Amino acid sequence: MVRKPAKMYRAVAKKAYTRREYMGGVPGSKVVQFNMGNPKQQFPVEITILADEACQIQNKALEAARMSVNRKLLKDVGRMNYHFRLRTYPHHVLRENKQATGAGADRVSEGMRMAFGKAVGTAARVTRRQKIFSIYTTEQYLEKSKEALKAAGYKLPTPTRIVVTVNNLEN
Repeated sequence: MVRKPAKMYRAVAKKAYTRREYMGGVPGSKVVQFNMGNPKQQFPVEITILADEACQIQNKALEAARMSVNRKLLKDVGRMNYHFRLRTYPHHVLRENKQATGAGADRVSEGMRMAFGKAVGTAARVTRRQKIFSIYTTEQYLEKSKEALKAAGYKLPTPTRIVVTVNNLEN
């Protein structure tokens, strides 16, 4: 897999690359689910985690944060008392031009300064103030949901902010 540190893929540097048909062997996304809990019910409270800076979030980080939040919500709130959504999708293909290491490597990897590289993973490109995760629940479980999103924020490569919105469902 990737040998370079993840911080190299955090910055939004070049144009997004999503054309998988031109690249052989793009690794699949590690994100398993995008809707968890009870998606059929309407809940009055929405708790959302926003990115404070534009960045790229690797699919591994999204999946780790998703698993963390879902596990906490299942334990503390119960499956029928929330709807948890992952709001971004890792479209952008990450590429790496593998470099030779060891004795004589400086002669081997001399050319091809801006080489295309092989696909090593995918990432979601996130803009400033974009929603990453949302939890829909009742006011009774507001604090537990905020704690779960706070824990997920530590797994993401950008500073995050939690926003609470209360909707009136009585129409």
